[in-house]
Amino acid sequence: MQVMWNRLISVVEEQALTLLRTAFSTSVRESGDLSAGVFNPAGEMLAQAVTGTPGHVNTMAEAVSHFMAAIPREEMFEGDTYVTNDPWLGTGHLHDITMVSPSFLDGELVAFFACTAHVVDVGGRGFGADGKSVYEEGIQIPIMKFAERGEVNHDLVRLLRANVREPNQVVGDFYSLAACNEVGHRRLVGMMREAGLSSLDELGSFIFARTREAMLARIADLPKGAWANELTTDGYDQPVKLAATVAIGEDSLHVDFTGTDPMSSWGINVPIIYSKAYACYALKCVVAPDIPNNAASLAMFSVSSPTNILNAARPAPVSLRHVIGHMVPDLILGALAGALPGQILAEGAAALWNIHISVRPTNGAEGRRAEVLMFNSGGMGARPALDGLSATAFPSGVHTMPIEATENTGPIVIWRKELRPDSGGDGEFRGGLGQIIEIEALADHEFDFSAMFDRVRHPAKGREGGQDGCAGVVRLDDGTPMRPKGWQHVPAGRRLVLELPGGGGYGPPDRRSAEARQLDLIRGYVSEASR
Repeated sequence: MQVMWNRLISVVEEQALTLLRTAFSTSVRESGDLSAGVFNPAGEMLAQAVTGTPGHVNTMAEAVSHFMAAIPREEMFEGDTYVTNDPWLGTGHLHDITMVSPSFLDGELVAFFACTAHVVDVGGRGFGADGKSVYEEGIQIPIMKFAERGEVNHDLVRLLRANVREPNQVVGDFYSLAACNEVGHRRLVGMMREAGLSSLDELGSFIFARTREAMLARIADLPKGAWANELTTDGYDQPVKLAATVAIGEDSLHVDFTGTDPMSSWGINVPIIYSKAYACYALKCVVAPDIPNNAASLAMFSVSSPTNILNAARPAPVSLRHVIGHMVPDLILGALAGALPGQILAEGAAALWNIHISVRPTNGAEGRRAEVLMFNSGGMGARPALDGLSATAFPSGVHTMPIEATENTGPIVIWRKELRPDSGGDGEFRGGLGQIIEIEALADHEFDFSAMFDRVRHPAKGREGGQDGCAGVVRLDDGTPMRPKGWQHVPAGRRLVLELPGGGGYGPPDRRSAEARQLDLIRGYVSEASR
């Protein structure tokens, strides 16, 4: 069984690598903003690929059941692929495409493969917080067939091409997602034929039983009770309070978001499927980081919430659901710090500093238009025995896009991308550093950009006596301040400067060793003036 488990992991890893190799969007092929997994015929996730974000993986784990409810078993055929970008049934916003494909062996349904990826454009207002409802944010694709019996739905393809700014990239990514599932199916069928398996029932029972046993043992070691925490984020035009209570029972953990602020009129709302994904991720990081993430381990966690910004109701605008959603792990970890003092890292930058750039020639000039998406990360919080990681995407886990790949997608130059000195919070263990990024359009070009930034007004807090991290800054190179969220303009000849936030420190600063401080100075992590 252990051998077969390892084979199954290799199947989903090859599934994910197919998407990485064939994707058109830099967010997928360079940053790994995706997920891939295999499910049993009941829609329960057996295994996930290591590559992928918790927001994609854990929403995908729930999304397959929605596909099964929408498409009856008698309407599923060999060669089918189903698709949606419904924020409430998929991953929380329209830019993520989820595909599910049934896998048949000798005419019998033996599994489902699912995958998700972020595409560069879905039409509408573009990737940003300025929409007032989901209807403004782009094309909505209900759960439907992208392909039936191997034949692609060309009507859907034509609709996509007519509604997005980068049709070749978007349609190309749809085919990449379909290929991802197809490779998973082929490898699974090959594995089952080689092993003489007619179903995955016995292997699935083994996976779930071992996972459940291990999870129950970890939960048994935790203190029992309920702990609460609150966290304030920048919001859009006013701060947003997030609140959570984590209850640890005998055999499960429950998170309740009662007390969180109401839904926003801007596109920073979060469907509960995404809030739940990151809440479960935070719990698992603490309870059982080394136990496989599957239906059995996720079943140990539950989430509830009244309607609020973390449980947004349709048709709320949700384009930037990740900005608030990425704060959920810090919110949960803050509550768990009460249950497990001395064991939880400090707050970090949390939300990715994504930026979508729409670049074009200035009036009368020749040039090219392009839609450019960048993923950037601030610093992680310091850990109970280690400094925080600098410019690292936690909790999303995506890779930073190489400058060369980003510049290749459009007429822009990234003049500077370096660690930001003094941005990590002081403490016995220093918070991770943010970074400084400087962006300019090529000569005779200008650009609009969608800011998706947080921790500008409310920096990451330190823990156990550690100091807060440094807040983020958004400005032009002449000092003109820019807003942390919303579409804005950068004229030709000006540069946009992003100073990303740092993570909070851990423990009293007077406990930091002289050797560690000297090393920080030598490496340029801190300046002489800050000593």
